[in-house]
Amino acid sequence: MPSFPQHPRRLLAALALAGAGWLPLSASAQLQLPTLGDGASITTSDERRMGDRIIRSLYRDPDYLEDGPLQEYVEGIWKPLLAAARARGELSPELDERFAWQILLGRDRSINAFALPGGYFGVHLGLIGVVGTRDELASVLAHELSHVSQRHIARMIAQQSRQSPLVIGSMILGALAAAKSPGAGQALMIGGQALTAQNQLNFSRDMEREADRMGYGLMAPAGFAPQGAIGMFDRLQQANRLNDNGSWPYLRSHPLTSERIADMQSRLPAGQRAAQPAPSLEHAMMAARARVLSRPGVDVLRQWTRLPESSGFDETPQGQRVAGLYAAVLAHMQLQDWGPARAGLPALTQALAGDAAGLRQAALLAAELELAAGQPQAALDALAPAMQADDKADKPTRPVLLLRTQILLRLGQAQAMAQPLQTWVTLYPRDAAAWQTLAQLWQAQNQPLRALRAEGEAQAAHYDYSAAVDRFRAGQELARRSGSQSDHFEASIIDTRLRATEELLREQAAQR
Repeated sequence: MPSFPQHPRRLLAALALAGAGWLPLSASAQLQLPTLGDGASITTSDERRMGDRIIRSLYRDPDYLEDGPLQEYVEGIWKPLLAAARARGELSPELDERFAWQILLGRDRSINAFALPGGYFGVHLGLIGVVGTRDELASVLAHELSHVSQRHIARMIAQQSRQSPLVIGSMILGALAAAKSPGAGQALMIGGQALTAQNQLNFSRDMEREADRMGYGLMAPAGFAPQGAIGMFDRLQQANRLNDNGSWPYLRSHPLTSERIADMQSRLPAGQRAAQPAPSLEHAMMAARARVLSRPGVDVLRQWTRLPESSGFDETPQGQRVAGLYAAVLAHMQLQDWGPARAGLPALTQALAGDAAGLRQAALLAAELELAAGQPQAALDALAPAMQADDKADKPTRPVLLLRTQILLRLGQAQAMAQPLQTWVTLYPRDAAAWQTLAQLWQAQNQPLRALRAEGEAQAAHYDYSAAVDRFRAGQELARRSGSQSDHFEASIIDTRLRATEELLREQAAQR
């Protein structure tokens, strides 16, 4: 399958239809493009189906990352931006209902983010690790959101007048496969067509300016400092001078121009522009987490473990010190050095100096450490501060819910987590990790029929309808064998979900 790293990662810029110019365009395969339209010839349903087709492949990619703390942090930035776009009337009811509005994380050290057809968005860990504040990250997400809300992707697709959306989706996937395995004949053939489409589907300068303007307008209503957008432009401008190593694909897919830079820089008075928001300690910790989880290599991990012992470390600014301590503990965990990892936690807690959000992340890290080290009771004790924070807010958070369930499963005490998890998947039916955790819980409680249904829902949430049908059919067969002893209500749900998923599978096969 295609991978986020290396050349396929760069092609994700093309996936986003914000493609870069790094790939050669075959002169014999030029496509003639009509004048820019409004995207009306591409329906929202077509665009969503194409996005589903692409995202299904990325879910199976080995670099797709399911990480509770990072996903929650990025979602905490993303959701206010989406709410602001709704409040400002920038999302039509049709777009809001039909599109996914979903973010995926990739273990990619390159600095990049991308939008896909149908309202899917990708964020590389390299971007999270390099931005200075949550406001800077918000400015990137707001820009990508505006590309989709203004239907820039549909406009670009509409220009390919002789290609259907599903064909373009196939071409994009073919390009990914060809870049992954150049010797694959069919994939290479399809990919050759996709390389043509990539260069023809670059966002225009007008679209980039519109995304700049619309994205900037979302910042303050969403609760972010508009200076973050200016700071990100300054950061990109500096990186543009050092882009020879190809580590900033965002600059290739969203090329800076002096006009765009001047426009953004002029939106704030000079005095306010200088007042950049300070990074939060939580952001420093999440940026450090992103850098460690991007698989930098054993040598780099060992360097991070030695960072707190380096000369002058105790005199560094608080944010840098917290990030260094967090990275050291997590790097020790990645190296399975449990003792040194535990030894670093008190210094991290002390450096946080009572910061509530930071202490919650430290508690999650400590619980994650103990669970990985095979000490579930110690993990439960370490998780207590984060659980108390959830209780005070009277609202479960996803990282605490899933981590607590995994801990209690190890302790054989997970019965009480069934209801909270069921409530969660009712609210968030496309949360595959929650469904899979629920399946583990039901299996541990000797409820195999419910476990099979949850496994099926987990596969369906990632658009793997073939695997979902397999699980639902297994549940149907188990219900038949159990006869009168079967849970008839659950069996009825499985029958209904099987029929619906078989229909989706037929549609999926027809699209191929």
